[in-house]
Amino acid sequence: MAKRPAEESLESASDSPASKKARVQDAPDEDLPPPPPSPPPSAESPEPVHTLREHGHANGASRCAKAVQRDAVVDKADADDDDDEPAMGSRKAAPDERYSDLYLDTISRKNMDFDFEKLCSITLSNINVYACLVCGKYFSGRGTKTPAYFHALEVGHHVYINMETKKVYVLPEGYEVKSKSLDDIKVVVNPRFTPEEVRTLDRSREPSWDLLSRKYIPGFVGLNNIKANDYLNVVVQALSHVPPLRNFVMLEDLSARPQLVQRFSTLVRKIWNPRAFKNHVSPHELLQEIGLRSSKKFFLTEQADPVEFLSWFLNHLHLALGGSKTKPRSSLVQQIFQGMLRIESQGITARADAGDRLRFEDAAIKSQTTPFTILTLDLPPAPLFQDDAGKNIIPQVPLTTILQKYNGVTGQEKLNTRMRYRLLHPLPPYLIMHIKRFQPNKFLQSQRNPTIVTFNPRALDVSPYVEPNPQLHPTSEPIAYDLVANITYEGVKVRDDSVEGEAERKVWKVQVREGGDSQQWWEMQDLFVDRVNADLLATKESYIMVWERRKTSAKGKGRAV
Repeated sequence: MAKRPAEESLESASDSPASKKARVQDAPDEDLPPPPPSPPPSAESPEPVHTLREHGHANGASRCAKAVQRDAVVDKADADDDDDEPAMGSRKAAPDERYSDLYLDTISRKNMDFDFEKLCSITLSNINVYACLVCGKYFSGRGTKTPAYFHALEVGHHVYINMETKKVYVLPEGYEVKSKSLDDIKVVVNPRFTPEEVRTLDRSREPSWDLLSRKYIPGFVGLNNIKANDYLNVVVQALSHVPPLRNFVMLEDLSARPQLVQRFSTLVRKIWNPRAFKNHVSPHELLQEIGLRSSKKFFLTEQADPVEFLSWFLNHLHLALGGSKTKPRSSLVQQIFQGMLRIESQGITARADAGDRLRFEDAAIKSQTTPFTILTLDLPPAPLFQDDAGKNIIPQVPLTTILQKYNGVTGQEKLNTRMRYRLLHPLPPYLIMHIKRFQPNKFLQSQRNPTIVTFNPRALDVSPYVEPNPQLHPTSEPIAYDLVANITYEGVKVRDDSVEGEAERKVWKVQVREGGDSQQWWEMQDLFVDRVNADLLATKESYIMVWERRKTSAKGKGRAV
């Protein structure tokens, strides 16, 4: 069907709206501001005759220039309306000096929590993330079509901080705020320490106060248990009190390293931050990265074994810091925790002679040297029967007894092989010991050994378990280690079932020592932090111990580094 022709052309339509440019050009002269008075003619600069003839008055040229300028502004406005995203340069670069502190009174520090992963609450993007300093939510971007811009218009929250550059902006105006009153917020986002401040961490124990006037000691703060990540909390607390590792991640620039070591560094600095807004820290960012790298083997929704996580975490920290998979002590992690161990193995064989008597043969002994990061200590079997009083007494064993495994003489049988172990020089600055409490069981998932390990937290001599080497260490001098951190296990009964027995919930705690010559100990379980007596450390079921080697002097006496 043919289209009906228009009865009137579009050009001649009287009700058609005029363009912006036409409306400006058709504006009468009386709407414009009055022209300035013409300057008196002078002999040096007479008024050109052609100007007066062409425009009829002396200000005609200025009126013409103003019209051209208005046309250029309108053309630019039309071009900006056609763009999807106007350039940020068209917005204010700085406010008027009288309004430089505008909107800063709306900032609410009690709503700020920078411990969670930096993701936009709308798009879940981790690129160019800004935090609203009024409500604490994360948004991406600050352009005119970004979630942060719309949040500023709809809700009326105007102050935002870039989580990467730590610059503060006011939206929707878009200018940067440079005020000294915001420095405390930037410190909480990403705490930084000078070498002098790090050196005084173990000497200074001055308390700090959070926004709610709650006192806390930097370095001895609780970690939030989001659901079942207490196994991670105790390991992070223990590692954050190992001075060489702590000082390295607090001072080094790790921006070019993988996210795992960057987030661990941020968490350690927040633990030791003396200007925090709250007296606890959440490990959410580190948990998300660990869950991603471990394919959710270690995640916040399911409890895991601390020693398995510690082994995995130290190995991945070693690789993230540029360590080699084959070369020993190729990173700071291995230089702190890795030692050498000699393992002798001998096969167990037997044959019958003419008298049908079973005779053991002396097989060849194989010896090999292997590096270790964690020493595993085996507990003696727990008693199965009750004593004369009708009770099962919890057995106790000294730590020096279970360390006999590494004296090079005591043998252990594994299947058809007899094994002997001996430590070698040089020993690492820090020894990690794992007391093996859980054994696989055919009927239950694991069976716990409740034997208590008794020890003295000061001056553990490990020289009887090290093969002598006069070139590296005098034979007559002891090798003393002091306890730094002690991770303990506690079983809490949750139900009494006739089939599975009494089910227990695993509770992990960590006991850490104050640095320097102090003998004060702290016990931490998630958000709970309290002092503990050093004499009561051995009353708990120790699971992981971190020992620090003393620096010996010429007389054989030394103190912990």
